[in-house]
Amino acid sequence: MSAAVTETGTQQQGKSLNLFALTWPIFLELFLFMLMGTVDTLMISSVSDNAVAGIGASNQIITIAILLLEVVGNGAAIVVAQYIGSKKLYEAAKITGMAITLNLIVGLLLSGAFLVFGGMLLEKMNVQGEILVYAKAYMHIVGGAIFLQALINSLAAIIRTYGFTKETMYVSVFMNVLHVGLNYVLIFGHFGMPALGVEGAAISTIVSRFACLLIFFWLMYRVTEVRVEIKFYLQFTKNYVAKILKIGIPSAVEQIMYHSCQLVFFFYATFLGAEALASRQYAHNISSYIYLFSMAIGMGTAIMVGRLVGAKQQETAYQRVWKSVKWAMIVTIAVDLVVIAFRVPLVGLFTDNPEVIRIAAQVILLSIVLETGRTTNIVIINSLRAAGDAKFPVYMGLISMVCLSLPLGYLFVFQLNMGLAGIWLAIAADEWTRAFIMYFRWKSRAWEKHALVDHDEDDSIGAQPVPAV
Repeated sequence: MSAAVTETGTQQQGKSLNLFALTWPIFLELFLFMLMGTVDTLMISSVSDNAVAGIGASNQIITIAILLLEVVGNGAAIVVAQYIGSKKLYEAAKITGMAITLNLIVGLLLSGAFLVFGGMLLEKMNVQGEILVYAKAYMHIVGGAIFLQALINSLAAIIRTYGFTKETMYVSVFMNVLHVGLNYVLIFGHFGMPALGVEGAAISTIVSRFACLLIFFWLMYRVTEVRVEIKFYLQFTKNYVAKILKIGIPSAVEQIMYHSCQLVFFFYATFLGAEALASRQYAHNISSYIYLFSMAIGMGTAIMVGRLVGAKQQETAYQRVWKSVKWAMIVTIAVDLVVIAFRVPLVGLFTDNPEVIRIAAQVILLSIVLETGRTTNIVIINSLRAAGDAKFPVYMGLISMVCLSLPLGYLFVFQLNMGLAGIWLAIAADEWTRAFIMYFRWKSRAWEKHALVDHDEDDSIGAQPVPAV
């Protein structure tokens, strides 16, 4: 099967790709995921603002665990993308099976850690009183079943890499609708069920994830051109593991570093009081919609860049990223202006506390500074990883996030008494610093020497014929 590359897309083994076809299902999937998270927050806010803050505290730690799971999931997806681009589909299937097993092992270890150490971690974060009670209940249930998310991450990332973003969207729609329906039943106690509050939201989360997992396994065997054989789940090839970790570890470290800084900022916010904590959670939920399109463009562009680099089409990959950055920036600014215009009524959907509304509306106003820098980072950093250049963003993140934003946040919050707005400005400073650095990194084309596929390499098990499609 021949490979042809055009300005708008790339034709690889099995499925023709272009940015729009890849991005709109990813965008809708992310939108629905965030929308369901907002609905979650709305439902929990009917319990109390402390319940919202408790779940927010737990999710700070759970999010870092999910990023650990992406060491294998995202690393494997990028390696698979480059192998698909080079038309080595049998090797791609072997990497898929191996990655699923590796992520399951990591997920089980993390589940055990949450059950044993979850409460202690929350106490170390200065979470106290009723907020701590809610946070512990949520963490023990959702964190204890984090291995389900481990498998979902691997399967979804790899299925998208094959170009089937629309199919993963359908599964996510089902999972989120099921989650909201179960929330309605379990949080409020409808249809004869007890009203479980926060525990009900947690149970709803793991049941919907389990259903999603079963569908993803079925879907993987429907869409892959070379099926994942049972032996692939048990067969670990040193060369492939090394390639996955070469991308996965730096990618996860960069993301963990980012979210660890967010955890420190959360710690700063605990000293500002319960109203500031609730405001932070509401403002974060609303702001997520601003960079949603950038996330979708970044993921779609990464799939294309991985395939193009695997197919030795570096010039097309180079130009594709600049176009993606332009479109992501245009949409982000447009959405940001709309959110800023309606920020007060938007926060009012979650709470009627006037002080919470005032604080959240204030920091949302600063999103025009923060989100424009974040948009550039999302697209270019995803593309650097997809090209195999995963270490550079880690080194720059260490300088910008840890050495710049954390001290700035401390200065703004505790010395200049800027409150929650000081945290937002510190994060914005980091995003723009890295945005400039990543811009010049992609422009330098240093990423071209980091391709993962050796087109002359021999398969360790033996090449197999690829079925006609």
